[in-house]
Amino acid sequence: MELGNILNYEFVQRAFIAGIFIAAIASILGVFLVLRRFSLIGDGLAHITFGSVAVVMLIGISPAYITLAALPLVMVSSLAILKLTQSRIIQGDAAIGIVSSIGIATGIILISLSKGYNIDLFSYLFGNILTVTQVELILSFIVFLIVVATVIIFYDDLLAVTFDEELARTMGVKTKRINTILFLLTAIAAVLAMKVAGIMLVSAMLILPPLTALQLSFSFRMTIFSSVLFSVLSVIFGLVLAFLLNIPAGGTIVLLNIGFLLFVFGAKKILPSKR
Repeated sequence: MELGNILNYEFVQRAFIAGIFIAAIASILGVFLVLRRFSLIGDGLAHITFGSVAVVMLIGISPAYITLAALPLVMVSSLAILKLTQSRIIQGDAAIGIVSSIGIATGIILISLSKGYNIDLFSYLFGNILTVTQVELILSFIVFLIVVATVIIFYDDLLAVTFDEELARTMGVKTKRINTILFLLTAIAAVLAMKVAGIMLVSAMLILPPLTALQLSFSFRMTIFSSVLFSVLSVIFGLVLAFLLNIPAGGTIVLLNIGFLLFVFGAKKILPSKR
């Protein structure tokens, strides 16, 4: 079947639209996370998402609402990571490791209670963007609007906290509020991204596009725009290649992100030598 014909299907249209929104969400938040050295939070929240999905599947919630049902658990876990980090007793990466370990261990136990793996769980582990529901599409659009509005409204505060949290606090910035908003939005992004790249590759969508954009040495605003551009292009071309080559979309999207990063790295090394 030709690509043009495939695009006539509603589930394919949902995949492209939701993928673009989710890519934009992850890449915007990823810029702040990477610069604050919280890159691993995506991996940690992905493990927590695994446990949360196992919980809601064991309860017997309809597959159409699993994403919505898993959100509260992941959001609470993100706040737990933030609380542990702010306590100064445990370092950020250790806090992420503790909470994510609880999530993955809980998931494994619940899977064993539910008689092992099933097809639905595998789609969450490795991604299946073609199964995006109307509810998830609407949710991704709403979250996209919230993320964009948050960045616009709190841009100066986010910028200050990103580069020097202690200085921002002395300047009167409500750093706790900013951190809470950032972590909660990242938790939502992690849950949404599992449909695109799968739980195993969620962190890649949060890390790779921002890393690529940061290599270009643009202004902070342009870095955010560039991150979104790389992320959205990887989703569009990744889905197209997945259809044409009959390969998994999630892995293809992540490999394209890696390709963009390597291309930019290579260009940076070649261009200066020609001056």
